[in-house]
Amino acid sequence: MDIAVIGLGLIGGSTLRALARAGHQVLGYDADPATRATARTAAAKAPAGARWQVAPTVRDAVASAELVVVAVPLPAFEAVLHELGNSGYSGLVTDVTSVKGPVRDLVERRLHRLAGFVGGHPMAGRETSGFTSADPDLFTGCAWVLCLEPQETPLPDWLELAALITGLGARVVPATADEHDRAVAVISHVPHLLAAALAASATDPLAAALAAGSFRDGTRVAAARPELVAAMSGGNAAAVGPALDVVLDALRQARAALDSADPIAELATWLKPGAAARGAWPPKPGPTLDLPARSDALLRLGRAGGWVTAVAPDRRSVTAVRPEG
Repeated sequence: MDIAVIGLGLIGGSTLRALARAGHQVLGYDADPATRATARTAAAKAPAGARWQVAPTVRDAVASAELVVVAVPLPAFEAVLHELGNSGYSGLVTDVTSVKGPVRDLVERRLHRLAGFVGGHPMAGRETSGFTSADPDLFTGCAWVLCLEPQETPLPDWLELAALITGLGARVVPATADEHDRAVAVISHVPHLLAAALAASATDPLAAALAAGSFRDGTRVAAARPELVAAMSGGNAAAVGPALDVVLDALRQARAALDSADPIAELATWLKPGAAARGAWPPKPGPTLDLPARSDALLRLGRAGGWVTAVAPDRRSVTAVRPEG
């Protein structure tokens, strides 16, 4: 395919590199001239057959594209849609933004003449950012959500993107935008907030000198750019608020256990559900199965924690995996 990637940070740059390596014709664009220059230099050094080009404007990037991937944070998303609208592009669009409901609403308001839109979000990342951190292997084995809205998302477009993404080595998880936002509030956005709070609390020099594995693992994502974390968590405030309340309630129970007559026994009881949940993650994959390429079947797969690993060439079925049990 001819594909344009708008936004060349960690996720956009990794998408650009992965698509180019898979044999697609890829044009990238970033609003930052320095990022464009860095991407051009990297393209010249890339292996033959895995190279891309960098366009000077959004209009140039999408001029011959069959697909546009929007890879910018939520606050910049509307401006990119405005440029796409002015460019006259009317083909298929997807995105990699970490919040899906607001993106869906913006597309509905701003781009009415698109051939189709399918929201997406690869569950992959690092605490570092920018094109210099981009890696074509970033998505290998990762879960990549593709939004499937009943009676709204064109199924042929969804299947086309699912085939493209599984070709990059990712596992495609079908979900609605609202289902996605509730899920990532729990497993991504709240953990970023907790990591930031924990990291900020360790101000004592002795504590910093003694910090080891549990502190490192619990605070890794606190090193992410604050504006990016604020955009994804604040952009998903309706789901993040209740999810954070659940964790705060649990921590208040732990605090009460510390004041009890037998804090060791109370904490042992409090810790057991978390230990069991972490011990059961990640879920073990069950047997591979073939499913009909229907919206209802795909959404049931996603709600059961399953994923798509391949799309049949005739687009009538998918190869899928459900977790054990």
